Amino acid sequence: MLLVMASTASQQQVAGLATAAGNGKAAAAPVQDAAAAAQPAAGYKEPPKEILDIVDAPPQPGLTFSPDRSKILQLSRPPSLPPIFDISRPELKLAGIRIDAEQFSRSRMSYYTGLSIVPSDTLVPAPPEAMMEVTGYPAGAWLNYVTWSPDGTYIAFTTRSPGGPGDPPRGPLQLWLADAATGKARPLLGARRLNTVFHSYSWLDDNTLVAATVPAGCSAPPSRPPVPAGPRIQDNSSGKKSQNRTWTDLLKDEHDGEVFEYYGTSELVLLDVRQESSEGEVIAPPRMYTEVVSSPDSQFVLACWLSRPFSTAVPAGRFPVTLQLWDRKGTPIRTIASLPLAEDIPIAFNSCRTGPRGLSWRDDKPAELCWIEAQDGGDPDVAVSPRDIVYTLDAAAAAAAAINGGDELAPSVLATTDLRCGGVSWCDDDLALLYESWWKTRRSVVYTMAPGRREEGKAVLFDRSFEDVYSDPGSPLTRRTSSGTYILAKVDGKRELLMSGTGASPEGNRPFLDLFDLDTKEARRLWQSSPPYLESVGAIMSDFNHDAPVSLDGLQLLLSRESAKEPPQTYLISFSGPDAASSSEQRITDFPHPYPQLKDMQKEVLRYKRSDGVDLTGTLYLPPGYDAARDGPLPTILWAYPREYKSKEAAGQMRRSPHQFSGIGSLSPTLWLARGYAVLDGPSIPVVAEGDEEPNDTYVEQLTASAEAAVKELVSRGVTDPARVSVGGHSYGAFMAANLLAHCPELFAAGIARSGAYNRTLTPFGFQSEERTLWQAPDTYAKMSPFMMADKIKKPLLLIHGEEDNNTGTFPLQSERFFNALKGHGAPARVVLLPHEGHGYRARESVLHTLYEQDQWLERHAGYGRTDPGYVTSSGEADSASSLSE
Repeated sequence: MLLVMASTASQQQVAGLATAAGNGKAAAAPVQDAAAAAQPAAGYKEPPKEILDIVDAPPQPGLTFSPDRSKILQLSRPPSLPPIFDISRPELKLAGIRIDAEQFSRSRMSYYTGLSIVPSDTLVPAPPEAMMEVTGYPAGAWLNYVTWSPDGTYIAFTTRSPGGPGDPPRGPLQLWLADAATGKARPLLGARRLNTVFHSYSWLDDNTLVAATVPAGCSAPPSRPPVPAGPRIQDNSSGKKSQNRTWTDLLKDEHDGEVFEYYGTSELVLLDVRQESSEGEVIAPPRMYTEVVSSPDSQFVLACWLSRPFSTAVPAGRFPVTLQLWDRKGTPIRTIASLPLAEDIPIAFNSCRTGPRGLSWRDDKPAELCWIEAQDGGDPDVAVSPRDIVYTLDAAAAAAAAINGGDELAPSVLATTDLRCGGVSWCDDDLALLYESWWKTRRSVVYTMAPGRREEGKAVLFDRSFEDVYSDPGSPLTRRTSSGTYILAKVDGKRELLMSGTGASPEGNRPFLDLFDLDTKEARRLWQSSPPYLESVGAIMSDFNHDAPVSLDGLQLLLSRESAKEPPQTYLISFSGPDAASSSEQRITDFPHPYPQLKDMQKEVLRYKRSDGVDLTGTLYLPPGYDAARDGPLPTILWAYPREYKSKEAAGQMRRSPHQFSGIGSLSPTLWLARGYAVLDGPSIPVVAEGDEEPNDTYVEQLTASAEAAVKELVSRGVTDPARVSVGGHSYGAFMAANLLAHCPELFAAGIARSGAYNRTLTPFGFQSEERTLWQAPDTYAKMSPFMMADKIKKPLLLIHGEEDNNTGTFPLQSERFFNALKGHGAPARVVLLPHEGHGYRARESVLHTLYEQDQWLERHAGYGRTDPGYVTSSGEADSASSLSE
């Protein structure tokens, strides 16, 4: 049942409700929507048709190229949002994971509804005669885990029943295989079914899969005893310090642990997909396998699994884990690590688990493992050098040592870092890039090194602040190898890389492609996006000859192009000449505009200053056909999300493009352009702390200063009616919206806060970018909490929350208690709790009702007064008022 509670204080006076909007179509709008008038007074409701039509716009398919780039797999998405019955199914909430017990899978998975194959030189969406549909699997099935085989011969995917009325019974996912040449699919593994709670399946080579299956002979799940065996006890008699943020869905008792172990346990099956009737070969005993990854040469496997003891204090990602090296048949060679339960990782940024982390295969070697180990106990407050060590281990050599019965082969030190290591990008024995960074200083360092000559050490390539987007040199492009891995793309075998970046500048983002010389550290621009388009390059497409080096002459890349009025389309750009001096393009997609009714909406990137001199930006949207001189100022929605910075210069940098297409999500504030509103989307709300300052110590002051600057700019342009400005946000943006109504109510007529946290004493061990605890900064926690200001909030505030919110810190209790506090002080407020919804809302019924609530709140308090007579208020009855109180 949808739960709505409202507290109606005296209505705030809203001036100018009959102001014209957009192209005049909404001028002198009626105070009651004709479409809304017929809606019932209870249950799920829908927003006005002009919003509904945009939400129901057909989605674009997903696209993925075959490994040899000759084919495109088109993945059809469902025509609308998932139905409420799909997210209403029972789910288990265990160790921070939500499990669909019927399917032995994660719950609430998205899905595809169909697969089709088209030649890569065919424009997408392709006509029916050019598409080869993948057939043979059950009609109407939902599809997941879609992958190409390494050589592109096959396409693997899973099927499951929707479980709706008239559908087959639900059960564990079934693995299928389609022939990419014919599109015909067949089931794999016989009667076996997958367990995808942690791992689904992975390719070992072109013809071999290893799949995580429900163990054969699996008994019934553990049932909870009707009578408790005793009380629930947590103990810290040792006095050990263990601070954790407010995780959700944790284990509560031993029974929870048994159920978690039951549904998380799988059996690994090795399968040759060429054998049509085979059920595969079990290669390892049942365990809670979380990852099974083949070496690039397919001769070894890295297997990871969870084990007891479990914890009621932390989620599964911190449970004990074993990392083991096997041969391809599942025979253990060596245990790389047995990591204990990690309940005491510090809450500060750059904290990490002790022992090997980031374990992976080198992309440029047949079978060499790489991992990182912290030398500071995972605690960034410990001063030590080096802070991290990067190790490598050759799997073949380790296997030989194990067979010969000698001493275990010791790993080799690849490099050390004094900041927190972020990993390695591989190329060959002559080149790799090593990354390290530090949150407190926002410092990021990239090194070059020669893995084959480790004694030479590393050399600094870039040393910069990762907040400074203007100095970003870009990221190196990679190329595909014959093993299916991706390595740094050297150009013509030289020490030159292709670097792609966003090209941020005071004029806006202009993505680029550079040829970067690693020795001189000089970049030569090969290509850059040009107005009126926003373009960016993607994957290298001319790397299908794995033995040939990437060359500028003949270089092919994917290119995305969009404009303010044209949706993103994909092209193939081909360069020619030794200096890539000329280029040609082939169009790959031709998707229609998803919402042509808003094609002519007006968009402008605004630049303005805060009172302390910090430069701010925001994207202003105006309805199609709107003319300020003719139509006058509009009701305006300000929708934002605060962010922390270490410098005013970084906070004021431009991070957007005026030429970007404005995609409208199903809960986007820009939906209200169709209702005649102006929208300021994503205005800068920077919280700056330079040096050793803490940003949240002046959070309220900086928040209100940013809001004041935004509203002042909008009003000065003549597009915004200052009496009809509303503020809204989701999650930390909701926290912001509530704070703004508390601290600068003169700026806003109403607020909308979705899935927020409002009482920071309920998140005592840090939140967002706050690393201090409540006991270290009690005044800051209290001052930032709008819950503590409930007696000061007088403007209407709409609270919306998913009843099953699983985000850290944003329990539904936050909205419920905040509403009670507001109601207790006579504030005009309303709380809407969405059944079965998490931190983000997915079901069609939930999304549409959220939009309905937001629309009615805006119309009643900061809009045109087009109210629904079926709107339920605090009396529990439909509101039959035909106009707003004056």
